[in-house]
Amino acid sequence: MNKKSRKMGKKSKDFTAQIFKILSKEPSKFFNYKQIAATLELKDTKSRNEIIRDLKVLKAQDKIHETEIGKYQVISKAEYYEGYLDMNSRKSGYFVCDELEEDVYVPKQNLNHALDKDKVKVYVYSRRSSRKPEAEVLEILERAKTEFVGVIDIQKNFAFVTTTNAKMYTDIFIPKNKLGEAQNGDVVLVEMEDWPKKADSPFGKVIKVLGKPGEHNTEIHAILAEYGLPYDFPIEVEAYANKIDTSITTEEIAKRRDMRNVLTFTIDPKDAKDFDDALSFQVLDNGNYEIGVHIADVSHYLQEGTILDEEAYNRATSVYLVDRVVPMLPEVLSNFACSLRPHEEKYTFSAVFQLNNKAEVIDSWFGRTVIYSDQRFSYEEAQSIIESKSDIIPAEISLTGKEYRVPQPIVEATLKQDELAKILRRKRMSNGAISFDKVEVKFHLNQEAEPTGVYFKVAKDANHLIEEFMLLANRKVAEFIGKQKKTFVYRIHDEPNEDKLMNLQAVISKFGYSINFKSKKDISSSLNSLLTEVQGKKEQNLVDTLAIRTMSKAVYSTENIGHYGLAFDYYSHFTSPIRRYPDVMAHRLLQHYLDGGKSVSEEDYEAKCHHSSDMENLAAQAERDSIKYMQVKYMQDHKDEEFLGVISGVTEWGIYVEIIENKCEGMCRIREIKDDYYTFDDKQYALVGEVSKNILQLGDEVYVKVKNADLVKKQLDFWYIRKNE
Repeated sequence: MNKKSRKMGKKSKDFTAQIFKILSKEPSKFFNYKQIAATLELKDTKSRNEIIRDLKVLKAQDKIHETEIGKYQVISKAEYYEGYLDMNSRKSGYFVCDELEEDVYVPKQNLNHALDKDKVKVYVYSRRSSRKPEAEVLEILERAKTEFVGVIDIQKNFAFVTTTNAKMYTDIFIPKNKLGEAQNGDVVLVEMEDWPKKADSPFGKVIKVLGKPGEHNTEIHAILAEYGLPYDFPIEVEAYANKIDTSITTEEIAKRRDMRNVLTFTIDPKDAKDFDDALSFQVLDNGNYEIGVHIADVSHYLQEGTILDEEAYNRATSVYLVDRVVPMLPEVLSNFACSLRPHEEKYTFSAVFQLNNKAEVIDSWFGRTVIYSDQRFSYEEAQSIIESKSDIIPAEISLTGKEYRVPQPIVEATLKQDELAKILRRKRMSNGAISFDKVEVKFHLNQEAEPTGVYFKVAKDANHLIEEFMLLANRKVAEFIGKQKKTFVYRIHDEPNEDKLMNLQAVISKFGYSINFKSKKDISSSLNSLLTEVQGKKEQNLVDTLAIRTMSKAVYSTENIGHYGLAFDYYSHFTSPIRRYPDVMAHRLLQHYLDGGKSVSEEDYEAKCHHSSDMENLAAQAERDSIKYMQVKYMQDHKDEEFLGVISGVTEWGIYVEIIENKCEGMCRIREIKDDYYTFDDKQYALVGEVSKNILQLGDEVYVKVKNADLVKKQLDFWYIRKNE
């Protein structure tokens, strides 16, 4: 058959989806075939006849009705929903909405220019060929983001930017006059300006050149820009912060509880610059202990309605990347005025507790104070006191690099606080709290911020000491206001999702572990046993990661449902206002209520909570990306080495392997595993060799070598070498 006759025999075009979309966008309007043809820019008679035919088809399907002869209107049923698009990396996505029990699949052709996390209006319909419903995007109600990071490819009269985000399924077209200073191959930040109906790609402009791919600062700035996070402060905000009076005055001290004479010290990471919290300690005449949790009084300096407050609210959190901190507050506040530095008087907001020997809270007091820190400890120094019970800090862990002696009262205070913290921790665990001590990956960096080694941060007694008293302050502040039934900022954590727990059970049963589903308490205690049992085992990081994924995310809210993971009925964030805006809100509200103020608007604070949760989430993603970037950078220099790893994921396209000694994760593609022909068995979460019946499944130890380390995509590819028998 020649081309011409093939063309002649071509099927007539089906316009039903497009017609339906036009009518659905304006459900109150009536349309005739001419109006629809004009909207679709169709002028030929054949197409018009096809529109008339398709209108009748839609009418027969009860999707539209004929209001009068030749005029049609959509039949509004409950198949229209508003929600969010969750893209996968295979150019299709899912529509997520509270009204629907399950997420609905959105094939690529039904996306209609919607992108990941966009707020959309969709029509949900059942496909004839399968029972599963599908959705079509009818309208984009709100773009989740319009700025993207990518690498620019400049042609003669235009350019394209290819993004590094796997969920972004299109590149961005840049006209010649909107290239800015960009050179071919630069990493750039672009703004999407328009996406014409018939265009394959959106149109955009370059708004910032970030540098050349693979350069350290380029990649760190690209991570921040990808999530819309700033890396410096506007000049006017810095100027405003520098003008704040940070002196300690006798007038202000007179308004506060003066605790400068009470023994007080801080315990923080050795490289910390912002000291949020200090602990004070004294033995009372009745034999009980008074422990003060003193928190930097940020809200004294950060006044509502100022440009500084607006900037802090917009940021909502400090961002901790591998080689730097992007602070919520300018340095003059975060590292100096608010930081509880040793041998300096500071304004604080305090929760002061009277505890007995059983660590029971006999009395609580909340209010503004002034303190003087007698000593600054690193966690290692405090740990040394706890372990050795000695007042000598050895030179190798001393912050000064020299051996020194700690005053006896501070040694006694540290040991007693450690003892009380251990009782508080035991009580929490017996109430059903879950102990996630996930291993943190840290890097030794040289002068150029290049990774020279990897180490793991493990929480010890000194970390738990601080953690328990911070938890106590957060819990008691939340309880104090919560019981008054007044609007407050809570940190809430829902129960784990049962389906996810079932999936976890399926994986851990391969290693001989199990979860007891009898009751909420049984689930908690069996999760705790699981996390304890896997410690030090090859599958620890895999099981820890999967267990964390079964958990709901903790968020901020004015609606208190308690905190499942900590097993608290009331919980808030009060102890880190230098780096978290919700803590600033908690301070302001606490003072407002201590002054006898009325309950504030729940609606206003719920919106602020929502924003804070969103920003926390973006910061966490940026932090994860910076770790991935450093891991890839580290592995670039170890291309010739064999590494022992654990299979951490199995898919139809290959296995993910996490190297045991440095927690770097990469992919071995199925087609490149040469010792057999492997197929994916989804029942076992395993790859099975056709000939040898060799099984590669989650938790198996295998040897791998680096095949490719892509800094821009932050991806590692491994060669599979052999299984560790």
